Amino acid sequence: MTGSDQTSEHGQKLSELDQKLAKHKARYAPPPPKEDHYSNASQGWRMVIELVSGLGIGFAVGYGLDVLLGTLPIFLVLFVLLGFAAGVRVMLRTANEFQEDALRGAENEKKKRDEHGD
Repeated sequence: MTGSDQTSEHGQKLSELDQKLAKHKARYAPPPPKEDHYSNASQGWRMVIELVSGLGIGFAVGYGLDVLLGTLPIFLVLFVLLGFAAGVRVMLRTANEFQEDALRGAENEKKKRDEHGD
């Protein structure tokens, strides 16, 4: 064998190895991150903001009615409690939405693994 024969043989083996590695990487590469993916911190902040905004709106409506009607603590307390209840309700709905999204993502991952035979 001459030097050029060995070089071409090594080059061919290297290209075959590169092809095998590319197939392997493509098969086992993690999926790209989703653009609409929320981190746990942003989910938590969203839920806190929903709760606080419910309280704030309830406070503003209650205080406004009390000033207009001259009954200072009655509507303020009532609407703060209603705002808190509304904020908790929206917060729980959001948590349920995040949980359903996570379950759907897990099911999709399982289907992908089953299709590939892993």
